[in-house]
Amino acid sequence: MRKTIGLLSLLSIGFANNSIAQAKQEWNTIFTKINQEVLANSNAYTSLKIASETIGHRLTGSENGKKAEAYAYNLLKSYGFTDIRYQPFEVESWSRGTLSVQIGPSLTQLKTVKSVSLAHSPVASDVSLEVVDMGNGVEDDYLAAPEKVKGKIALVYLGTLPGSKAGTPSLHRSEKTAIATKYGAKGIIVINTADKGVLLTGTASVTGKLIPIPAVCVGKEDGLALKAQLTTSPLFTHIQMTNHSGLIKARNVIATIKGKTIPNEKIVVGGHLDSWDLATGAMDNGIGSFSVLDMARTFKALKLQPARTIDFVMFMGEEEGLLGSRAYVDAAIKDKSIDQIRYMLNYDMTNDPKGYHTSDAESKDLFVAIGTIANQLDSNFKNTFSVGAGLHSDHQPFMLHGVPTGGGAGGSLPKGAGPCYHADCDLFSLVEDKGMRNTVRFNTMLLYGIADAPELKAKHFTDEETRLFLIKNNLKEPLTIAGEWRWKD
Repeated sequence: MRKTIGLLSLLSIGFANNSIAQAKQEWNTIFTKINQEVLANSNAYTSLKIASETIGHRLTGSENGKKAEAYAYNLLKSYGFTDIRYQPFEVESWSRGTLSVQIGPSLTQLKTVKSVSLAHSPVASDVSLEVVDMGNGVEDDYLAAPEKVKGKIALVYLGTLPGSKAGTPSLHRSEKTAIATKYGAKGIIVINTADKGVLLTGTASVTGKLIPIPAVCVGKEDGLALKAQLTTSPLFTHIQMTNHSGLIKARNVIATIKGKTIPNEKIVVGGHLDSWDLATGAMDNGIGSFSVLDMARTFKALKLQPARTIDFVMFMGEEEGLLGSRAYVDAAIKDKSIDQIRYMLNYDMTNDPKGYHTSDAESKDLFVAIGTIANQLDSNFKNTFSVGAGLHSDHQPFMLHGVPTGGGAGGSLPKGAGPCYHADCDLFSLVEDKGMRNTVRFNTMLLYGIADAPELKAKHFTDEETRLFLIKNNLKEPLTIAGEWRWKD
């Protein structure tokens, strides 16, 4: 339901409110045009459909990955961008080969269990060993019996098991693999959290490099049955796999709109274009990256030029260790432009947002002011606001170097698509046009508002401020496990 109350009257009444005071009055007209343009002409859904049908998966380093890079480049060019470029980087690519996982009460009584390799597993592995239940696979599970898993295969739950003690951390599969390796495991079997036997892929490496032990995922039902069996009798497994790895070249795709009055300050907005290879990556991250492409289209269609420069970035290599965003940040550090980046907005599986989120509480007034205009245009946008920080997407390298981050929040995946994350059911049939249009229109408004704001209270942290921020947000432990905690405390 659309609201018809004009923002100008709201502004004239409410400018004493600091949030509203953060908005420029001309944003009302600009955001109205953004709203109309996206509702009438959005190409996000259509372009993702074409890419899904003509390219398929978008695995970094594969021929499909190269096709996706070129598709995004040519799409941006068709939207009228002339300041557009590839940012090449070299990565250690991984792709799956063969896999057999057999489990049973003895090495002579084995049955095949449906499974999938986790990325960065060894190029070849053939192990026959006992399986031990390591619960959630967090540090406390190993400290309780430090020798239990040594020379064996760890069975761990991907999320947090029901009945776990309060405060049990929910670690990434790569962090759980690193902990298992630390305590001497010779392999790891990860139990997925999705029902109906859905298998999950993704990296098991905290570094983006090959890991020394085989890592596989099994379905929830099979995995929980194995846990139950281990309470009464031992289990053994034979894991045999081959994979492929080697240095390849990949490319971020970057399109730039130069700022009108503060061109040396930059806002980076991006999403990862790459996907895993079990399906077409519609949810992860077609809905995010193709929404960013359509945000770029909208800027060009309306000839929008805010005060600050904007880089629209299609990152490759996110799934294999944030490789493209690391390359972008490394280049910014090298050419000393990192301090010019005032904000990074990341769209990873964002769909139908109802509000905004950020890592920086000082941004509340600005974000709420932008959202107030969006809410006046469509009351279905609730203008929620949240502050927090997490890891494992392309905002992370920026955040670790003090850049404020944010994006859309409060939405949900369409058609119950959550269990298809990283799975063989992540197909375009899950995508809904409406959700993508909402991502594009409300976040084009957010992007324009940040890029055009008279003042950005969010500051670029110093190294010490970054350290304290990460500690405050309980990120020291996972970053230490990943080998990314660069401070000596």
